[in-house]
Amino acid sequence: MKSILLFAFAVCLLAAAGVQAAGGGGPDPFHAQREKADPAMEAIQAAVAKSDWVRARELAREGVAKNPASPDYHNMYAYSLRMGDKPEMDLVFKHYNEALRLDPKHRAAHEYLGEAYLQMGNLGKAKDQLRTLDNLCFFACKEYSMLKQAIADYEAKKQ
Repeated sequence: MKSILLFAFAVCLLAAAGVQAAGGGGPDPFHAQREKADPAMEAIQAAVAKSDWVRARELAREGVAKNPASPDYHNMYAYSLRMGDKPEMDLVFKHYNEALRLDPKHRAAHEYLGEAYLQMGNLGKAKDQLRTLDNLCFFACKEYSMLKQAIADYEAKKQ
């Protein structure tokens, strides 16, 4: 029975690889919005890459004001708040939660929310986000791996 299951799994993997190689599969309908070029989001990401948290925060706040229905802007606003000096954690949690209200499958928001919980010393809530990511990612995704590592680092420091 086990060999039959392994064979079926291998066939599925090969079929999926063939579809991808043929250009099939298409974009993820839940995250199609994030695939389009967005100059404002690119500017936020450029500021983040430079660790210019003040600029990233300004740009993300403007993005939230112009498009309050965008989970990406809420996520990046919360991230830039969290990473800057003296983060306002109430505001951080508010915007991560809004991003997840708008898109419950937003993997980056789950990862960053888990990291925010670690900042606050709430390991249990961080692990809840890791379990959510485990359910969202068919195989381990980068968000899952990053949060898992952050939790491991946190636990190592506590010992």
